[in-house]
Amino acid sequence: MSPTVEVIQPAGRLDITNAAQLRRQVNDLVASKPNYLLVDLQNVVFMDSSGLGALVSALKSMRSIGAEMVLCSPNEQVNMLFELTSMGKIFKIYKSKEEFSSKTGIAL
Repeated sequence: MSPTVEVIQPAGRLDITNAAQLRRQVNDLVASKPNYLLVDLQNVVFMDSSGLGALVSALKSMRSIGAEMVLCSPNEQVNMLFELTSMGKIFKIYKSKEEFSSKTGIAL
């Protein structure tokens, strides 16, 4: 049986104004118990500590059901935030959805 992958694609700013929306989206997905959650950051133009907190919360939620959460396609500002906070060591980050597929062998 192939693993199930859910993909969410936040867009715009991932900050205090919409971090709660990301948390709700993830909480809704937890019920379906996917094997993977891929958060595609391609359309995120800015992220602050609230957005980072939402991602950490999502990671904890996915781990609580034995699932893996990965990120892909962060822009330069988001990458810098991960580096400055050392969160790049916590999250698995792929350059693109294609890299995720090729490295994991899981088709999207």
